[in-house]
Parts: sequence; C-alpha cells; structure tokens
Amino acid sequence: MSSRPGKRVRYAVVGTGARAEMFVRALVLDHPDTAELVAFADVNQARMDAHNRWLGGLGHPAVPTYPAADFLAMLDKERVDTVLVTSVDVTHDEYVVAALHAGRDVVTEKPMTVDVPRCQRILDAVAATGRHVSVAFNYRYNPLHEKVRQVVADGAVGEIGSVHFEWLLDVRHGADYFRRWHRDKANSGGLMVHKASHHFDLVNWWLDAVPVEVYAAGRLFFYGEAGRRHGYARDYARAHGAPAADGDPFALRLADHPRLRELYLDAEAEDGYQRDQNVFAPGVTIEDDMSVLARYSTGATMTYHLTAYAPWEGYRVMFNGSRGRLELEVCESDFVSPTAAGALKGAALHGDEAAAESGSATLTLRPFWEPPRQVPVDGYRREGHGGADTRMTRVLFGGEPDPLGRAATARDGALALLTGLAANRSFETGQPVRVADLLTIP
Repeated sequence: MSSRPGKRVRYAVVGTGARAEMFVRALVLDHPDTAELVAFADVNQARMDAHNRWLGGLGHPAVPTYPAADFLAMLDKERVDTVLVTSVDVTHDEYVVAALHAGRDVVTEKPMTVDVPRCQRILDAVAATGRHVSVAFNYRYNPLHEKVRQVVADGAVGEIGSVHFEWLLDVRHGADYFRRWHRDKANSGGLMVHKASHHFDLVNWWLDAVPVEVYAAGRLFFYGEAGRRHGYARDYARAHGAPAADGDPFALRLADHPRLRELYLDAEAEDGYQRDQNVFAPGVTIEDDMSVLARYSTGATMTYHLTAYAPWEGYRVMFNGSRGRLELEVCESDFVSPTAAGALKGAALHGDEAAAESGSATLTLRPFWEPPRQVPVDGYRREGHGGADTRMTRVLFGGEPDPLGRAATARDGALALLTGLAANRSFETGQPVRVADLLTIP
C-alpha cells in the first residue's frame, strides 16, 4: 500500500455501485487521519452523483467525478496514490493493470478478476511494476475465521487430512445473483469465481496450502428457465412496472428502496442496466448448484458444495485431522419469510445489516478420546460479515498491524481464483483439472 510519511493516502474509487458504499464510508468516517477520498470514476454519472449526495449526508464535501474513459487522466489530476476498484468483475483487470503501470497501488474487491488471461495480466503487471495489489477478502477478518486459523495452526487437530465445506445461499440472497449482471458468466465468472473465491481463499489460508487438482460438477437447477419446471416462473423481464411481478417473492422492487432507486433505477437512462431482472427469465449462464473435489499441496482434500436456492443461509466447515476434528457451523438466517424475500437487498446482501431471522454460530473442537468442547470466539457479530468489514478496512486504510497475515495480495487473489476457474473448466470437460495447466503462480 502506498504511504507518504505525514500525509494521508489519496484514494480514488472506480465503480460506484452498491458495494462501493462500504469502502467510501470507511474512508471518510473511520480513517480520516490516514486516508483521503479524492475522486470517483464510473461509466455512469448518475451513480457517481448519488454517492456524492450521500457524502454530503456524512458531512464530507463532494469529490470530483470522472468518466471511466478518463481514468488515467484522473490519476494524475487528482494525485491519486491508491485506486479502489469496485466495478463489474470483468473490468477489474482493466483498471488494476492501468493503475499499476501508472505507478499506483490498488485495492480491489474480490474476485480479483474472472478468467485466466485477465488474471495473468494482473500478475504480469505486478511483476513488471513492483507495485502492490490488495484483494478485499473480508472473510479472512471474520473473528470466527481468524479463530479457525489459529486453532488449525496451533495443531489442535493435528495434520489436516480433509476438509468438508458446505455453503448455503438462501432464496433471498442467492436469488439476487440472478437479477444482476452476475447472471452472465462472462461478467462474473459464475458463482465459483464471484462468490466461492471467498471460500476457496479461506481454505488456502487456513491450510497454508495451494490447490493442485480440481474436479467439479455444476448445473443451473433452480433459477433461469428451470424455474418454469419447478412452478415458480412468471412472465416478465424485469420487476419494475411489470404487473406480473406483483406478489412474486423473487421480485426486487427498486422503487421501494431509496438508495437502490438512486443507484440503479434513476441511472438506467445512461447505460440501460436493469438491476431487477426476473431470476427465472432466459439469459442465465451461471450455475446455482455446484460440487467440487479439490486436492491441495499438503495432500489434504476438500469436498465443497454451494447451493444458491436454500431455505436458510449459512455454512458448515469441518476439518478432519490426525488428532481430532474441528467443526464450524454458522446460521446467518434460519428461514426467509415471504414478506422479506423481496426486501432491501443492497446492504443486507453484503452483510451490512443483520437479517431479521434467527442466526447462530458455533466452533467445536472434538479431540480424540476427549469430550467435545466449544471454542470461545471474541468479537463476532452478525452485521458486516461478522464484523469483518470494519476489521478489514482498519488494516487496509488505517494501517492497523496484521499479525495473522490477513491482508491478501495479488498472488492470494490468483490462488483463490484457481480453484473456481479449474471448477469452471471441469464443468465444461467433465474431467479433473490440474491448476498448473491453467496458470503459473509465482
């Protein structure tokens, strides 16, 4: 990360959708002594204007705005030190590489990019410029996940032989990936890249290992045109202004949510992007039910499953070791009520609001020949990815010490991508994929 002794680091944000808001708030409210927000860049002026209005509500002056085409000019004119990339995933590499070659450091939202060629471009640019890329893997900063790292590293369950990891997205959260640009794999890499890169990064970090071989199977079972087979599909393209969407629990009503209305509905005239597409409409090219078997450099294996249409939301991770077993179980919401299914998604989906439904989290150590015991975890809360967002931005923007090595580099970002990219290749071929055949990681 760039820093100039005695001066605040100057940040510009490129990509001003909903996810940018968490970073913007952290910059201007939580770290004004070390960080300074100096500019926005986007393809859509209306979205940048919305963020500037929100800055006024935070007591911060509006910052200059730039069309995305003027990105390089912005870097010089605003004397930007570090670029914060929160644009559509497929465009990450464009801004990351340009910023690095312009002599700037980068913080990019996960995933770092969406495919092998773009990942290689970023790695080559890091090597050529010597600049730094940080990937915002906030799940590393969740106190539960930090505790897992500590317990595994301390050898409480011995050498890890295998990991079982199941992630459930409920029909409120999971559905949202099928309304947005994420529904097109060309934009997002699919959920194996956009969502599961979080999870694969955690396993890499927990095991201190890298993936070697991946076999996977996935399909579109529930959303898209499959919804007609299951009896859920209604005939409308997007929810706004569509009578057929009335009463549909899968419909997002942008006009009912002021922030989403400003960012998307009121901004449509500029780029035509519709945030509230029918999750069962044609055009979905990503999977919603995915299974992965991965082998790691330590010899450990992982079985992983991601379901994007579950009745409850949460995850289970089980570590089988030579001295016992460690079990993490998190319930983020135990069900989705019909009235909440189409409620505000923007903040809730990104962990910034607690779900109304009940949740719980337990970490259990089961040593051989001893009773199981609960492992206490300090600092966990349901909001903000278990408190991870705030903890992450303290390291990224505030310079807080990071003894656990949570800050993720471009190399970490590439390693997290590799499992998902290999899974996508395996979906296509039906064969195991050696990750070394996809990309060489320094």
